[in-house]
Amino acid sequence: MIGVQLARQLKQAGLEWKPGPGDRFAIPDRDLDDEVFVLSNMTIEVHTMPEGRVIGFNGTTEWALDDVELDETLWLPREDQLREFLGGTFRALRRPLSGYAVDVELLGESRTFDGATAEEAYAGALLHLLAAAGAA
Repeated sequence: MIGVQLARQLKQAGLEWKPGPGDRFAIPDRDLDDEVFVLSNMTIEVHTMPEGRVIGFNGTTEWALDDVELDETLWLPREDQLREFLGGTFRALRRPLSGYAVDVELLGESRTFDGATAEEAYAGALLHLLAAAGAA
């Protein structure tokens, strides 16, 4: 799983979250930085309210958190989601002697991105792709 810092970089680079069941997220800057939440049809759901989209915490009697605005959350995409965003640029996930390496090809240029985990390697490649899209 990617950390909050890397997730924040992806969000700042323009990665948009369309929340769905099974998605993981954090709520940074509210003394919940180390907590990871998972969207579920039973306990944590996305609701559309007049003031915008919120994530509702159903049945959370142990803490005073009924809902949080979507823009206050930070999506922690899974490995499969990161790979999907790479689309046709993705060439391979490799396991060198240490960590992981993701190979992509963008506009005829091959690049490799390393990470301690597969998710970190995918996220590095996606940050490059988002930067290239922003520069275009």
